[in-house]
Order: sequence, then C-alpha cells, then structure tokens
Amino acid sequence: MKPYKIPVIVGLLFSVVFYSCDDLLDPKAETNLTEEFANVSYNNTLARSIGLYSYLPDGLSYLDGAMMAAASDEAEYTLETASIHGFNVGSWNANNNPDGSAWERNFEGIFAANLFLKESDEVDLDYLKYDPTKQQDYQNRLNNIHRWKYEARFLRAYYYFELVKRYGGVPIITEPLGLKSDLSTFSRDSLSACIRFIVSECDSAAAVLQAPDRMTDVANNLGRATKGAAMGLKCRALLYAASDLFNKPEEWAPGYTHKEYISMQDGKSQQERWEEAAAACNDFITTLGNKYPMDEYRLIRDYQNGEIIFDRRYGSTNTFEKNNYPVGYNLGQSGNTPSQNLVDAYEMIDGTPFDWNNPEHKSNPYANRDPRLAMSILTNNVEFKDRTIEAWTGGRDGKGVIHATRTGYYIYKFIDPNLDLLQNRTSVHHWVIMRYAEILLSYAEAMNEAYGPTGNVGYRLNAVRALNQVRNRVGVEMPAVPTAISKEELREKIRNERRVELAFEDHRFWDVRRWMIAPETLGAPLRGVEITKISDEEFEYKPIEVEKRTFEPKMYLYPIPQADLNTTGWVQNPLW
Repeated sequence: MKPYKIPVIVGLLFSVVFYSCDDLLDPKAETNLTEEFANVSYNNTLARSIGLYSYLPDGLSYLDGAMMAAASDEAEYTLETASIHGFNVGSWNANNNPDGSAWERNFEGIFAANLFLKESDEVDLDYLKYDPTKQQDYQNRLNNIHRWKYEARFLRAYYYFELVKRYGGVPIITEPLGLKSDLSTFSRDSLSACIRFIVSECDSAAAVLQAPDRMTDVANNLGRATKGAAMGLKCRALLYAASDLFNKPEEWAPGYTHKEYISMQDGKSQQERWEEAAAACNDFITTLGNKYPMDEYRLIRDYQNGEIIFDRRYGSTNTFEKNNYPVGYNLGQSGNTPSQNLVDAYEMIDGTPFDWNNPEHKSNPYANRDPRLAMSILTNNVEFKDRTIEAWTGGRDGKGVIHATRTGYYIYKFIDPNLDLLQNRTSVHHWVIMRYAEILLSYAEAMNEAYGPTGNVGYRLNAVRALNQVRNRVGVEMPAVPTAISKEELREKIRNERRVELAFEDHRFWDVRRWMIAPETLGAPLRGVEITKISDEEFEYKPIEVEKRTFEPKMYLYPIPQADLNTTGWVQNPLW
C-alpha cells in the first residue's frame, strides 16, 4: 500500500484467459490488461471481473506451503525454516510479519475493485444497442455488467474484512487511485466505520446477486459470488464486531488512546451487537438455509459440495498432496501436521470428553471418537492408500525419518487420497472460504450470547437447536446437546464445535483472538503423541510437548507495516 507501489496496483491488472468451466475462476490464469486498455470491450471487462477474485486467500498453502492452522494450536508445520513459525515463537513485528503480504494483497484487491467499478460504466456496447437483431444480447450483457459490479462490491467488502480482522480500523478508500496518489492524505477510519461499510456493501450486493438455485448459465459462473456469499460475510462481520476483542479494549490495551481503531465505538452495547449478529444469521437461515444442504462431512473437499457458500477454485493440481502426504509415501513432505491439542478436542462417540486419565481411552485413543476425527486427521495404524500409517517411532511415517511429523499425526481433510504423485496425477481442488455449518455455528454463538441456550425471540431456531443441526449432519450424527444447559456451558460447547467442525479452515487463529483466550491456547505448548509399537496391533501412546509457544496481548491485532507508518503518519496498533 506504499505510494511507490501504486503503479503496480493499478497498472498490473488482471489477467485472465478463457478456459474450462471447472477452472473458470482459477486465479492462476493470466493476461495483462493496462489501465488505458481495460474499458475497450465487453470481453476485457469480463476478464477483469474474473481477475478481482485473484486476491482471495490461497488457504491450502498460505505461507510457504503452510496453512494458518500451523500458526494456531491446530497444527505444526514440518518445514522448520518456514516463515509461519515466527507467529509461534513471537519473533514478528511491524517490519517482519509472516502474514505481512495480506496488507498489500487486500488493499490491491480493493483498489482493483474501485477501478473496475469506475470503468465498467464505460463499456462500449453501442454495436449491440443500435442493432435491432442484437437486443437480447445487448440486454444480457447489460445484466452481466450490472451483476459484476455487485460482485466487485462484495469482493471489496470481503477484502476490507480481511484487513479489519487483522488490523482493526483501516482507511476506507472507494475511489480509484491515480498513478501518483499520495496515501498520506488518507487517515485510518474507525473500526465501527469499517464494519458499517462492510455490512452496507453486503446488503447492497445481497439485494442484486442471486441465490445459487436462481443463477443462470451456471457452468460459466462457477465460483462467482452469490447472494449467500454476501449475506454470509455480513454474518461473519457482525459476529466479530460483537465478540470480546472488539468490545473490551481495556482488558488488553488499557493505555491505548485511539480505541476507535481497535474497538466498536458506535454507542451500542455488546448485547445489542450480539442481537444484530443473531438477526443477520437468522436472515440467512430463513432465506437461504435450504439452498445449502449439509452433505457428508467427508465430502467437504469436493468443490461441488452443496454446503459451500463461497470458495476459491484452483483447477486441477496435486500441490496440496505433495506438501501434506505422510513422509513415507512417494513425494510426501508431511507439511501441516495436526496437534494433540486438536485431537483431544474431538469427543467420544457418546458425546463425553476424551480423557488421557481413562485407561480405556489411553490404550486405544482413536476408537469410538467423533467421526470427524477420522475424516480430518490421519492417525497411527489407520488405512491410507495402499497401507496403514506408521506414525510410531521407527515406522515409515514416524520419528526417525527426516521431515516426519513431530506431532504423530498427518492432515487428511482436503487431501485426495487417490492421487499417484509419481505419475503426477492431479484433481480439482478448492479452498472453502464459507460454508453453511459456519452460519449455523455463528448463529448458535450469537443467540446464546444474546438470549441464552433456548431463547429465540420468534426465530425458527434457538442456540441449542442450531448447534445440534451441525452435530447431527450426515455422517457425523453426534449426540444432541441437551436443552438443560447453562449459557456458560453452551458457550464452551459451541467453541469446541467450531474447533472440530471448522478445523483447518482458517477460523481457529482468529476465533481464539476474538474470544480473547489466545494466551491460554496459542500461548500454551503445542502437544503431540509419542507412539511405541508393541506388536502389529498393539501400541503405546504417550502425550508429549512438541514446542513451546508464546502469545503477548499486542498479538491480538497485527501491527501496521512500519514502512506505511513512515510514509503516512498513521497511528500504530497497541503495544507494537
């Protein structure tokens, strides 16, 4: 976002070629369109509308192949030199942030959307407008351009949310920037203003964009934003706005004098914000809930899964498998290895907690567990491809092998187990940005905080029922949480359900921050398991500490990059 970067931001713009519908929004495709040439034709406008999606996060290999899960208590990244480890040991600052590229990437997406919104009004369609035989084509293209504008507004709101959850209040810039724009003329807007802007843009987009079952020409619109994406982003933004981090600055930054940048200062109470979040989620559920059936949990990696609200498409690849297959398999690099902290969060099949002090649990720790454990994590002695996982010390996938897991586990969620990497086989991948289970869990959280476990103020679902819809999904069918439960008990149930249901989907890193429980989660040691083979079917399991980790209150928000502070004079976030 530095001034000298502006020529890159507005001159580089997007690059798209036309390809199969499975790859329609695969951001790897490229063509160069200059600022002067971009508004010449309808096809260039189409290309630029697709290019706006290229700034979406690459969650499957976000930082040097690492997922953000490895910067939380969900996982450890095997490659010791990867930058993501800076989060875990506390060696990051305003000059050296492992996720620092998010600042420029999201602002570049915003600037690109601003330019698109201006120049999409200048598309030349006169050759159709004045041809009596082309009136249907003319109207179709007008309609498409109109829809693309609201996709652009949704994407701009999404990129703003990605900034807000990292930095708090940032400058709201809605006009196209010229090649020599001086960003020091802009000031940071308040967090409240940013949330209002995001919500307003989502409302506008949701009024125009179509529900998935109403979209025309579906094959050529795969991956584009829909009404559901806009309504879902509103739910997410209001959930964050209601959470403790953005409401209790005195608990982590008591001496900071610019609380408008880090907390909601709109005159509303936190209770009112929880009510707003619940209402937004209720609107989604009543309007679109039946459009997103929760398919089998194991099918989440399938980009055609009906539950997916919004995702990033990759096309056909095997990069994720190469990065994350167990080390004992051809070309496997271990990659993002799940933690014992996460494994312990999966309940027993009867809904009770797992307990290492229970001899039966300890002797066979993966038996009779929540089915999502086996669908998300590869554990010792489980079948994978043509053999069983050997995560025990001395096994093909265990300690003693270079780059083997340090935690005793390997990731399974999002993995295609059928790829022959030696033959360079590939399959279609996607990164889930938003799905219906998140909406239900956000609703359950907001309803519980606003009205308690069973209050519903006339809504179809109360907090307990919404939570149980997720627990009862096809292929999971965990026991229902009873209605006779306290608000505090249900809060912990909901938090744990988010942890296991949304594992590895880039929620945990942010959830523990907005709940303000990061010191006891991200600051606690990361744990794994030491496995000793007794016989072919008998193993001894011992929980171990893998890595000491650190978390300081300043880490609740990212620091504004120092280079931008130097050129703009903006106020830095607390404690950095």
